[in-house]
Amino acid sequence: MQFNTLKPAMGSKFSKRRVGRGPGSGLGKTAGRGHKGQKARAGGYHDIAFEGGQMPLQMRLPKVGFTSRVSRISASVRLSELNKLDSKEVTIEALRAAGIITANIKRVKVMLHGELEKALTFSTANVRVTSGAKQAIEACGGKVES
Repeated sequence: MQFNTLKPAMGSKFSKRRVGRGPGSGLGKTAGRGHKGQKARAGGYHDIAFEGGQMPLQMRLPKVGFTSRVSRISASVRLSELNKLDSKEVTIEALRAAGIITANIKRVKVMLHGELEKALTFSTANVRVTSGAKQAIEACGGKVES
């Protein structure tokens, strides 16, 4: 067997259908397009998103992305960032004063990322703590009150 002698199997390839070549071909005159109408014309068919004149789906949907309103007032804080705090009590005000969160933040969640070097107390409802961070805080001598 040689590459220049390879051919597809008999019957696996079909010759291109020749339309509009007289009535004897079976596809003469209208060439399988039927009679008149938009679909019978050359270049006369709508695009894939056309919905018959109804406002298409991609035009009905808003084009801007989605940002959760909750995310605008929420922030996550790493354990290592809490080392910047001056006070022993972790509150929203203390985090703002240390420059860890911005002024519009109203809810904070502390994540286990990095090392905590001092004992801190978490008592407010607006400063929540993950379970891994809670273990690290308690291991360092701090406490989390709910």
